[in-house]
Amino acid sequence: MELGLVGLGKMGGNMRERIRRAGHTVIGYDRNPDLADVHSLEELVGKLKGPRVVWVMVPAGAATQSTIDELAELLSPGDVVVDGGNSRWTDDEKHAVELGLKDIGFVDCGVSGGVWGLENGYALMYGGDAENVAKVQPIFDALKPEGEYGSVHAGKAGAGHFAKMVHNGIEYAMMQAYAEGWELLEKVDSVTDVREVFRSWQEGTVIRSWLLDLAVNALDQDEHLEQLRGYAQDSGEGRWTVEAAIDNAVPLPAITASLFARFASRQDDSPQMKMIAALRNQFGGHAVESKK
Repeated sequence: MELGLVGLGKMGGNMRERIRRAGHTVIGYDRNPDLADVHSLEELVGKLKGPRVVWVMVPAGAATQSTIDELAELLSPGDVVVDGGNSRWTDDEKHAVELGLKDIGFVDCGVSGGVWGLENGYALMYGGDAENVAKVQPIFDALKPEGEYGSVHAGKAGAGHFAKMVHNGIEYAMMQAYAEGWELLEKVDSVTDVREVFRSWQEGTVIRSWLLDLAVNALDQDEHLEQLRGYAQDSGEGRWTVEAAIDNAVPLPAITASLFARFASRQDDSPQMKMIAALRNQFGGHAVESKK
């Protein structure tokens, strides 16, 4: 089938290649003309035969909104827009209604796989009406990993990105657990080869995982991670997961703590700990350390 793909960065570019390898035609548009097959959304839509499917792979928020707004004016009834970025599920619900007023279908798709997806396939979580999902199904089949699993029609519009959001929240907590265990192993004198301890866990243990494999890869490149700064950004899904938990009164202590740990990583000198030190000094006369 034919697909229009908007956004050809690290993920989008590799997805275009994987889809083409599966025998489909992909017409790609990107603001970078060196990456693009066409030079405008209008040209992209004009080159596709109806009913058209256009997959949007741009940053969440304003960029996605403006792209969908423009496509809404270019596409025809029966066409489908897929948002494969990291949009918030509430935006998906809004886009489905807005496009539905023009009889244009909408499918949201959470995509996991990162830079490994080109060769290994992408895990896909998508939401939308069955009729619209069916129009995109050959592309989902091309992108997913080989085998029975790796993709799911999670529910109605917004369900795909909600599922991907929870997936990323779990990822936050799993990474935090590995990181805390690694730091404790590094701290004690009795363990003399932390990297090999991590490597030994790759077979036969209940904590083996792809994230563990990636941790070993990182330690092979930099055994004590001395070349890295202990600063971790968050891309939004962790915050949305915690917000959704509050809205639904669902306790998420591990995921919430892992998000807050990332916030702490950005502080060179913790304001909170200044207050803790001051209070300990006031009530107990405990020593404090002055800035030099």
